[in-house]
Amino acid sequence: MTDPTLVRPDDAGTEPATLTTQPDEPPRVLLYMPVDVRSISLVLLATLASIFMLRWAKDVFIPVMVGVLFSYALSPVVDWLQLRRIPRALSAALLILGILSGVGASAYSLSEDASQLIESLPAAAQKLRDSVRALTGKRDSALATVQKAATQIEQAAEESTQAAPLGRGVQRVQIEKPKFNIRDHLWTGTLGLMGMLGQIGVMALITFFLMASGDSFRRKLVKLAGPTLSKKRVTLEALNQIHDQIQRYMLVRLFTSALVGVATWLCFLAIGLENAAVWGVAAGVLDLVPYIGSAVITAGSTLVSFLQFDSLEMALLVGFISIMIHFIEAFLLTPWLTSRANKMNAVAIFIGLLAWGWLWGLWGLLLGVPILVVIKVICDRVDDLKSVGEFLGT
Repeated sequence: MTDPTLVRPDDAGTEPATLTTQPDEPPRVLLYMPVDVRSISLVLLATLASIFMLRWAKDVFIPVMVGVLFSYALSPVVDWLQLRRIPRALSAALLILGILSGVGASAYSLSEDASQLIESLPAAAQKLRDSVRALTGKRDSALATVQKAATQIEQAAEESTQAAPLGRGVQRVQIEKPKFNIRDHLWTGTLGLMGMLGQIGVMALITFFLMASGDSFRRKLVKLAGPTLSKKRVTLEALNQIHDQIQRYMLVRLFTSALVGVATWLCFLAIGLENAAVWGVAAGVLDLVPYIGSAVITAGSTLVSFLQFDSLEMALLVGFISIMIHFIEAFLLTPWLTSRANKMNAVAIFIGLLAWGWLWGLWGLLLGVPILVVIKVICDRVDDLKSVGEFLGT
């Protein structure tokens, strides 16, 4: 059996040349992917415009998203009270007032211990710095040498740039910095506090209206989905899935945060650290902020424990315990519970948290995962966006 040949005529009109193919060479499989430059450009422009809008109007989007999130988390309680023949609006108002009152009472009861704790942080930091220097035995360290050299260079620069003696008839101009005015700082701090209280009030009102309305917004969205029954059914399934998954995520976060707070309180109480209850509450609340909250609790508890015990070993022990509690919660317990409840990809969650943290700061870290859940549910039900939903899923 002869090899297959390809015949190509010679340029000079002579006998045709024979080109033999390699029988061992596998056939090439080419993937044809048509690229529509216009569609890609429109998608890119729409994405950039959406990012700009989300960042520019964050003062509007953040309270709305927080209100929606809390309404999903608290709606089972309102539904249970409604079954007990309590009006929905009244039960929602009582629930929100109870939560706000409880948070305020807890903050007031722990305010004295918290103020003492904050006042002790600078002294603890200075004491820890002195202890580290004593252990190393190098008071004149490289950092101190660099600081001295920088000071000498700065002095030399100031001497070289001093103004020459002015001649007769030349007027000297000297710029004076404004004096410190405590009223300005108090006014700025008051405005910041009023702004924060205003945001909390707006979030509470949005949560109240969403819980009091019940399923009215869901029915309106289903009605606006389209005239056909299939579109309404897909919309209703998506809304139900979003509702269930956000509720599961909130339950997971509340459970893990409470577990971190109790574990921190018991461990610090067993060691003998003062204000262990304050540290437990702070650890539970800050655990809602991914990555940043654990770092703040670990650093603060390490400094305060060193100030109390006057021992670097005890400070390292407290810091190690705090790190291990947050490590077990953040890398073992929460991913396992979240994957079972929401079926989300850990890499996609991390990238999404980075993106939303860049857009909205601390609020972006809090709202990043629920927003990704909503995006995944929508993408799973749109044919052109199923690839995005596949990337976000497990």
